[in-house]
Amino acid sequence: MWPNAVANAFSCFERAFKQPGRYLNASEFDSPGMGDARDDLEWAMRHLPPGAKRDLGRLITRIDAEFERRTLPEPNYIELAMFGWWWTRMRES
Repeated sequence: MWPNAVANAFSCFERAFKQPGRYLNASEFDSPGMGDARDDLEWAMRHLPPGAKRDLGRLITRIDAEFERRTLPEPNYIELAMFGWWWTRMRES
């Protein structure tokens, strides 16, 4: 993982969640975008010591709740579930 990767991932979500509207705009998913940022957070979770993992996990839980609230399930993306549930969400274009 590179320096500031977690901070950059949080910035990506913060920027996207500040956008108006009920649903996230598809441009927020363009690479590098929210899917990539969520991948980075998942990678960090796998490599942190227990205390830091708990702290980061609490923040990710809040991000995931907002991400799920502002997207819809996309059945056509189900094959992407192996990369993470966040890749199977529909975005407004």
